[in-house]
Amino acid sequence: YTAIQHLSRLQRTPTRNMPKESPLAMALQIVVPFLLAGFGTVSAGMVLDIVQHWDAFKYITEIFILVPALLGLKGNLEMTLASRLSTAVNVGKMDSPIEKWNLIIGNLALKQVQATVVGFLAAVAAVVLGWIPEGKFQMSHAVLLCSASVATAFIASMLQGFIMVGVIVGSKKTGINPDNVATPIAASFGDLITLAILAWISQGLYNCLDSHPYVSSLVCAFFLSLTPVWMVISSKHPASRTLLYSGWEPVITAMVISSIGGLILDKTVSDPNLAGIVVYTPVINGIGGNLVAIQSSRISTHLHFHSAPGEVPEEAKGCYYPCRTFYGTGANHRSAQVLLLLVLPGHLIFLYTIHLMKSGHTTLTPIFMTVYLAAALLQVFLLLCIADWMVYSMWRSGKDPDSFSIPYLTALGDLLGTALLALSFQFLWYIGDQDSDVGD
Repeated sequence: YTAIQHLSRLQRTPTRNMPKESPLAMALQIVVPFLLAGFGTVSAGMVLDIVQHWDAFKYITEIFILVPALLGLKGNLEMTLASRLSTAVNVGKMDSPIEKWNLIIGNLALKQVQATVVGFLAAVAAVVLGWIPEGKFQMSHAVLLCSASVATAFIASMLQGFIMVGVIVGSKKTGINPDNVATPIAASFGDLITLAILAWISQGLYNCLDSHPYVSSLVCAFFLSLTPVWMVISSKHPASRTLLYSGWEPVITAMVISSIGGLILDKTVSDPNLAGIVVYTPVINGIGGNLVAIQSSRISTHLHFHSAPGEVPEEAKGCYYPCRTFYGTGANHRSAQVLLLLVLPGHLIFLYTIHLMKSGHTTLTPIFMTVYLAAALLQVFLLLCIADWMVYSMWRSGKDPDSFSIPYLTALGDLLGTALLALSFQFLWYIGDQDSDVGD
């Protein structure tokens, strides 16, 4: 049986009921991990603001193209793992210790395979998007990009995978709905860990480029050689075996979408007039991805409980319209309202934190805050609407949204966030809000 067929069989079993939540209880469960995740993205933005001045980032600017793609791994892999395991907890698949650990081991091994492949392909995308259009190519820089990307993806994915399993198991034991806490906690320190590892490895390999040029090739070869081992482990478990062969489409497509966002970031950072964008990029991208991942996970769990694959509830039939997401008759419109209401207070807290830490290159003027908050609100509004349409569409076509929707949604969050932020900074520059030297 495929994983979806097995879940379909489980969701028809009348031994477990969907837990009821009030909007207040939902908000209280979401707000703490949301704030943790937000402070993680703030930390990542401050790190990126510092490392942009390192030699590796100054002389190999294509590393900036890697940033959204590698930070997006939390959406491609960590949040997808969190959503799958959250659904498994809610439908009772992790009640048996043997079944629980088989599911965990298989999913962790699958995640390492995906991380290695996505890290390599992200480096290839960075080479194509960054160098070929300009007609410049250096093999040593290309190998360094591949090594840094693969090593970062592998190490960060392993660390975050262990954290994620602990969160899911802990949520189950404490009676907290993992749908509300798992995906934002997956991102709490994901951005910071991934960015710190990328900066450290990139600078280390750059320092070795002249004296020991073979180091980059050895590092890349070592991590790629471990891929068959993880494939063997993953193939021994039915659920992960299915995804090992069929779960590549959303992961790779999401990586390409995030890389386009990275290209926008690379071109924007290259403009000295827009230097302030760096510190805010992980924040707006991360928060948008975190909020839409919660909504996607909740809708998916609801479908696993109440509908067979290929069948959607009555309220989701017909043409989609945005009001359905926030004022419909379905079970998840209140969560969409709660998540949208979190955007403005959340971003205000994170902007003030950046200001207190004296980071960034932009003064928090009223016009800047108005434009920034408008961009953030528009980003999350669009993402929640897209999530509502996408999750039901995937379920209707027989695909499991836990594995397919979150990679697309977080990648679109990266692209929308970076594009809207770049447009906001361009607009601020044109109207005279120019203070890019602040924080230097």
